[in-house]
Amino acid sequence: MLGCFDTKGEDFTYLYECLKGFDEEVITINTGVMETNVDFPIAYGNEMVAGHSGTSLTTIRESNDRGKAVALMGQGAAKVISGLVEKEMVKGVIGMGGGGGTYMTLAAMQEVSLGIPKLCLSTIASWDLSRYIGAKDITLMSSVVDVAGLNSISSLLIKQAAAAICSMANVRIAPSVTKKKTIAISMFGNTTKCVDKCSALLKEKGFEVLVFHATGVGGATMESLIREGVFDAVLDVTTTELADELCSGVLSAGSARLTAASDMGIPQVVAPGCLDMVNFGHLDTLPSEFSSRQLYSWAPNVTLMRTNAEENIALGKMLTDKLNASKTAVTIVLPKKGISQIDKEGDIFYNPEVDKALFDSIKKNSRDGIPVVEVDDHINDESFSKALVEQLMKII
Repeated sequence: MLGCFDTKGEDFTYLYECLKGFDEEVITINTGVMETNVDFPIAYGNEMVAGHSGTSLTTIRESNDRGKAVALMGQGAAKVISGLVEKEMVKGVIGMGGGGGTYMTLAAMQEVSLGIPKLCLSTIASWDLSRYIGAKDITLMSSVVDVAGLNSISSLLIKQAAAAICSMANVRIAPSVTKKKTIAISMFGNTTKCVDKCSALLKEKGFEVLVFHATGVGGATMESLIREGVFDAVLDVTTTELADELCSGVLSAGSARLTAASDMGIPQVVAPGCLDMVNFGHLDTLPSEFSSRQLYSWAPNVTLMRTNAEENIALGKMLTDKLNASKTAVTIVLPKKGISQIDKEGDIFYNPEVDKALFDSIKKNSRDGIPVVEVDDHINDESFSKALVEQLMKII
């Protein structure tokens, strides 16, 4: 249980009592910077939390800077929880608060592994907190009223939050008799047919398949889980998030996209799926410098921009620079007849010359030892899916 025990002492005292009422042992972490007096034991006081951020509580107080205090106490709490997780002392994490309390709670929860439940009772649960939640399996619960003393509403929701985290923490899944190897696959609407067939083929071979929607958060989540050791191999069919990173689209997964498997030494097969497009929102949100480009409305709130030859040359180098660092086997597979649903003969983004610029860049910049396999298929052809799976089987 973590939060500001100084200003929210009454609320956290009640939450502590509720958690204990479910027969749980509770480790308490105080992220408040003022004097604290509560009716429960504090395992990690604010001085200790501040120390874990590389500073002292006195320094934080003397700065009289709330934003700095929130950032540093969040860092300190994250370090504390990281150590507890490493020692396998955590089966659930709960916090609550307003803007600052929510930020610190979500920052600390970044250090908690997948499958350990994380719940934040927050006054700002309806905000877009995707930047702070990131790729973590965090549950947000609206506090409805401010976390500022008990009343009929807050006491009900705090007790429900305690019941929720305790129930989630005690969920047990029976282990399977035989552990399946697990494959991560990236997908987009424009590569669905390809990924569906790959998934079916891999399942027939006895693999567990986890599909990630390449929407920025999806790719970042896949990268995060690769680093947590969840997967045995990666079939990265849809690397479109690189195009959004290059052209400031709305679905970038950040600069770390396509690096985790290389860093972790996990075999991977990669295709340039949907590198023909950059994603933007409603048409009126399109950056002015792209107003003369080839555009397509995928949905009223999704505007796709066709990448040009110059961008494809850059994308080919971006992709290979990341893969060239791989510590283990990697294969690149190119579908010569188109890299997305709308990049096929007769369709809106079909442009074989621009695709060729991408393919040539990939072949030119990939290091020796990385096979670049060209297949005379469209990315959504069943035969291309079979080719991807065959290549993956060779390197697993």
